[in-house]
Parts: sequence; structure tokens; C-alpha cells
Amino acid sequence: MSLAAATGLRRQAGLLLPLFSMPSSRSWGIGEFGDVPVMARWMRDAGMGLLQLLPINEMAPGQSSPYSATSSMALDPIFISIADMPDFQALGGEDALDFSVRGVLAEVRAKRGVDYWAIRTIKDRTLRRCFARFLDREWTRESRRAAELRAYVEEQAWWLDDYAVFRAAHQLSDGQTWRAWEPGMRGRRASAVGRLKREAGLEVLYRQYLQWTAEQQWQAARADAAGIRMVGDFPFGVAADSADVWASQDLFAFDGTVGAPPDAFSDKGQNWQLPVYRWDVMRDRRYAWFGARARRAAALFDAFRVDHVVGLFRSWVFPLDGTPAHFVPGDKAAQIAQGDAVLQVLQASGAAVIAEDLGTIPDFVREDLRRLGIPGYRVMRWERHWKEPGQPFVSPAAYPASSLATTGTHDTDTLASWWEGLDADDRTAQLDVVQPAGLPTDPFLPGIRDALLEALYASGSALLTLPVQDAFGWTDRVNVPALVDDRNWTWKLPWPVDEWEAQPAARERQAALHAWAAKHHRLP
Repeated sequence: MSLAAATGLRRQAGLLLPLFSMPSSRSWGIGEFGDVPVMARWMRDAGMGLLQLLPINEMAPGQSSPYSATSSMALDPIFISIADMPDFQALGGEDALDFSVRGVLAEVRAKRGVDYWAIRTIKDRTLRRCFARFLDREWTRESRRAAELRAYVEEQAWWLDDYAVFRAAHQLSDGQTWRAWEPGMRGRRASAVGRLKREAGLEVLYRQYLQWTAEQQWQAARADAAGIRMVGDFPFGVAADSADVWASQDLFAFDGTVGAPPDAFSDKGQNWQLPVYRWDVMRDRRYAWFGARARRAAALFDAFRVDHVVGLFRSWVFPLDGTPAHFVPGDKAAQIAQGDAVLQVLQASGAAVIAEDLGTIPDFVREDLRRLGIPGYRVMRWERHWKEPGQPFVSPAAYPASSLATTGTHDTDTLASWWEGLDADDRTAQLDVVQPAGLPTDPFLPGIRDALLEALYASGSALLTLPVQDAFGWTDRVNVPALVDDRNWTWKLPWPVDEWEAQPAARERQAALHAWAAKHHRLP
């Protein structure tokens, strides 16, 4: 499917906003599926047509990074809007919650950041109560809802069966990695899997119930957000302790880990601790594993951003034996053939594909993207004529139509922080291509913010997504790469999404964004 067909119009604008960052006043301390249509209403009135999310796959236990997934297929139950569940309502809703759960719920709602551990604890406790009610009143009576769950389990068995068994085994082993399981389950032997299904069938069914609930809510949210196209995220890899790796062990090598080579974020590179793809086996199977992932992504999103697209051409591997990191495959011709083949498999999914082509990117990667018609990124701060004297910034008007323009990503400083870190010459150079009339360069005044934003609205790029922080000029960031602490991936909007219409600052931004979208032909 072409980009224009998948996203509705040639020119449009949107927000980059993680789901976890957009809670409403009724959600449980984190953005939930039910909050998406609320945010979408504000976005529609701002003249926007795209909502770009970070991954919403189930995160690995104890993790807060959406790029460390325990499944590339499953939605994370932490995003379920419990208040909207029929079983929760039948149990009496919040009024029927235990006193201790109500206390924790009040705390996580009041916190400025997302408290993943506390939220998971009270959600799992409550979801298990909902499941028990479903078993008693629906499943055992073979009700209409029971039939709907059975149909979902059968329809999605191609990924759901392995996932549910994996999560049940994980739960029963107190969270042990699959490589520490008994040999039968570790090797995914049919006899061992069959025995687990017999002995822990309810835990398997619970995991299926959660995915059924999550998908129902997500698809309902997409429908209720009519006019806003959903742009998902296709992470480069999955966690070693994941349903994907356990179910397809022959597709992975375990003598190294994958990351990124040295770049602007790290002079030593980044070791993401992700498992290494056996690209030779992937090739022999025509990259079917990537095709299955893409098919699932296309069922959930209108378009998806391919994270670290250069990694599909060549992976940066850190051997466990301490030998130097290196690319796999190492041969340029093999890299080109591999990346091109994988990207064509992704395109065949039916959703539009956008490539995150940032960092150290060989020319042949961008040439392949152009040939395939896949838009790459144009991050304003990095678009410069690097080989010319003074390295002047590229005018956004010169960005190619087949690209996504933006002020930054979830991994970068915010626009405001970046500007404050620039020297006077770079500030002047940036404003020279934006050409506002007589703007001072210091400090980051609203006029500078708006001149930079409007320049991207006027850019040649067909697609534009603004990190929500940059649309407002906020300094808080979502993530600092290679940093592991209790603040990364926890940022929340300053107001619940159902209160945005009452916020003067949100109304002012809404009007400005709509005016730019109308002026520069980006209205959906």
C-alpha cells in the first residue's frame, strides 16, 4: 500500500506521544487505550491527522522501556482501561475495590511520573478478579462473550498460542528466564507444552483473556479516534527472554548481543542486550518471521515506523567472548540484499512503512529507501550541508516529499533544551533558513519556538510529527539513551487528557497548530 493510501492524504501533521504519557483523570496512573479517543479529539481540532506512538507491545517483566518486549505480538495489559471492562463493571467498579488497592490507585494517579511496578501490581490483581468473574458467569455458561473469546483465540492462534503458554510458564516459574526452565519446556517440546496446558490451562486462558480484552479496547479506540491515523512502532528486536525467542530459537544466536555502533548518542556504541538474529536462517525462510510481525503490526496500525532500519541491513554484534564488536553480515553486497529483502517483506503487510534512518547510515541504505518509496526522517537540527563551509542548515522547504519532518525523537533533547545548548552562531544559522523577521536568538522565546515549528509545517516533507513537548516548548524528555534509572520512560503530560479543553495553554497551541495546518495544506 502506498504511503498516501495508508495515511489518507499526501500532506498532514501529527503528534509523537507515547501512550503511557497520556493518562486521563479516570485511568490508573498511565495512559490507557480508552484515553486515545480523548486525545484524538484535541488533535482533530488542532488540524492533525496522525498520532505516532512508541511500542505498545508487552514489556518484559520489571522493565519500563517499550523497546524491551516480552512479545513482538502481544499488547501490554498495563494499557487496558479497567473502568471500561464489562467484568469490572459487573463487580461494582472502583467502589468495590479493596481499600489497599484504592489507596495505591490514588497514589499512582497523583504521581508526576508512571509508577510501573505499582500500576502492574494493582492492575494484575484487579484483572484476575475480572477473569474469575468471567469464568464463573461467562465461560462456564458458554455465553456470547465466551464464544467471542473462543473465536479470538482460534483466529489469533498463530501467535497467541505460543505467547500464552510462554507467559503462563513464566508465571509458574516465578519469572525465571526460559533458558532456566526444565529441558522439555526450555526446548518447547510438544509433550511438555501439552502437559503445561493441561496443568495450567486457566493461566493460559487468563493470558488469552487479557489479549482479547486489550485488542477489543485498542480497536474500539482506533474507531472512536476517527480521522486520526495511528502510526505504530516496529522495534528492531525483542528481549532474549521473550515468547518470540523461545518459540523460534533456531532464528537466534546466543553467543553475542546486538546494539548500535558509535554515533552521536554514544562514542562507544550502545549494547542493547538484544539477541542476535541468525540472518542466514532468516534468509532461507524468506524472512517469514519479519513478515508475521509486520502482518500483526498492520492489523493494529495504519502505518508503522521501523526502528533502527539500518539494523535490517547489518546488525552491530557484541560477542560474549570479548572480541571486538562487528557488523553481521560484514559484506556490503550481502547487507544491501538483506535489507532490501526485509523491507519488501514489511511493505507487503499492507500498512505504510516509515524508516527511522538516523545515526550512522551508509548511503546505500537511503538509496534503497528511495527506491522502495519508503520515507525516512528529516530531523531539523541534523539537516545541514555538512560538507559546505560553516555547515549551514538545510531549509525545510528543500526536504523531499517522501520524508517525515520532525524537531526530534523520543531519544533526543527537546527542542527547547537543544536551542538553549546551541552557540550564538548556530542559532543565527538556524534562523537564517527559517527567516523570521527580526527575531532575537536568545533565549528560547515563544516566537522562536513558533518560527521553527511553522518552518516544518511549510516543509517539503509529506509527513510531519512533532514530539508533544516541542509543540509546547517544554523541556521534559521521554528517554535518555543508554541510561537506566527510575525516570526514563515515565513522563506524563502535565494535565489529564480529558482536561485539555479547559487549559488555556492547550487551547492556544491547538489554535496555532490548526492555523499552520490550514496555511500549509496539512489539514486532514
